Amino acid sequence: MANTANNRPTYAPNYTGPRFLGAPVGDFSVFQTLLLTVACGVASFFFATFLAIMGMLVMTAAGHKPDFSLAYRWFGLPVGITVLVAAACYLGSLLVRRIRRQSV
Repeated sequence: MANTANNRPTYAPNYTGPRFLGAPVGDFSVFQTLLLTVACGVASFFFATFLAIMGMLVMTAAGHKPDFSLAYRWFGLPVGITVLVAAACYLGSLLVRRIRRQSV
């Protein structure tokens, strides 16, 4: 029989709640939920903007003259807002579920 004790995470070995990429996310406070939501939105905005700018640089090398401000308006902002709303819905539902479970 294989020893599975070595494969268990050591940072929260008895945690049975929801996890995101292996990290326990069900016990966040209101501040942690807001902070992680904003961080996800901002990080996705910058990553989408970076990818759009890199794509426009390739277009520049091909002879086009793109307007780089479009990377923010058409790519970065919509992706950032979408991820911000999705993270707020997911993490907010976990927070509400935890608060309701504790009040019963």
